Amino acid sequence: MHEENKAAANGCGKIRSGAQNGAALLALMEKTGYSMVQQNGQRKFGGPPPGWEGPPPPRGCEVFVGKIPRDMYEDELVPVFERAGKIYELRLMMEFSGKFIGVCVSLDNCRLFIGAIPKDKKKEEILNEMRKVTEGVVDVIVYPNATDKTKNRGFAFVEYESHRAAAMARRRLIPGTFQPWGHTIQVDWADPEKVVDEETMQRVKVLYVRNLMISTTEDKIKAEFNKFKPGVVERVKKLRDYAFVHFFHREDAVAAMSIMNGKCIDGASIEVTLAKPVNKENSWKQHFNGQISPSSENLLGFPNKEDGAQKSLGKPASLSVRLNGQHSPGPPEVERSTYPIFPGIKLTPISMYSLKLSHFSSAVMHLDYFCHKNSWAPPEYCLYSTTSQDGKILLVYKVLISSIADDSQSYFMPEKLCTTVEDAKELAAQFTLLHL
Repeated sequence: MHEENKAAANGCGKIRSGAQNGAALLALMEKTGYSMVQQNGQRKFGGPPPGWEGPPPPRGCEVFVGKIPRDMYEDELVPVFERAGKIYELRLMMEFSGKFIGVCVSLDNCRLFIGAIPKDKKKEEILNEMRKVTEGVVDVIVYPNATDKTKNRGFAFVEYESHRAAAMARRRLIPGTFQPWGHTIQVDWADPEKVVDEETMQRVKVLYVRNLMISTTEDKIKAEFNKFKPGVVERVKKLRDYAFVHFFHREDAVAAMSIMNGKCIDGASIEVTLAKPVNKENSWKQHFNGQISPSSENLLGFPNKEDGAQKSLGKPASLSVRLNGQHSPGPPEVERSTYPIFPGIKLTPISMYSLKLSHFSSAVMHLDYFCHKNSWAPPEYCLYSTTSQDGKILLVYKVLISSIADDSQSYFMPEKLCTTVEDAKELAAQFTLLHL
């Protein structure tokens, strides 16, 4: 980093000359035997370390460390990180100075979300298009439309052979130069698949069933899953075109999954997997950082721990409450803080749609963002009222979602009334997000 940039970094810490910095790094390499190279705007220390035998560490062994002071280099960082264990590789990038560092597990994501895809395109067509301009494509995951199984839902997930291949593909696709079928597509990272420990999964006795017809009833699903062994299904909870089938015993759930996966119900070929338990701390409700009040939470009827089960594949990271794809944990909690505007700070006008999901704490804003990302019209809210027995005005919103691509429309309205306009609108947005 240039010396003038370091000097501007809040004036905290010491300022070393280039010669001093070079000498310190050389001393570190001589002491540890690690190599150091400059690569893709990063300085890589190690990878592998001296004497390393065998393959690199598996996924899940890397952490991301942010907010490192700008004047701190490998000679100071390595001793700190070595306290936790032997370092395989350290890649150094500069961040803001004068703050505490943050550490989290680094996600070796190999999946991209591709949005605004023509709904008449099949999996093979999308796969071929992605392979034309990107390398390392392994698979494409496409979900059929909830109401018309001959169409897709306007988005797909593209799986790559490595995180690097996915990152290079994302860089290639984001500028918008690639327009398959004459359409400008949307590109973002998909949320990685939620990992549930094997011990927990061994206790699961709930199946997740997707690709159902909208018209298929819970009674029909229960009857179909009871065919192979009568009386094994405890209950069924259906939401739009997917459902959760609860069994009395795990062995029956596992057997049913094997038998029913790929079967047809009301003309639709269903997909059946073990449901992944919801972690309350990681659930969609937690994304709003406490913004869902206990009353509205009860009104919505969120599942309890026994009911809760998440779907298993990744979703777009920018749209993590998207419930028409597979679930995974929501984004990090929104940082609810204020900061002073110091003289000289540059403020740049931006669109809210250029932000990430983690910047939103309101379901109303989240739904607007969701519609924009799907190239839909903004949600329309229609307010209705009634009077309670004690004379109170009670309110509820009906939400209209219109698809610009095919002129289809969907209405969503919670079955609960609220006493304030704000609560009614937030509840309606939450309900809509849960059923899209």
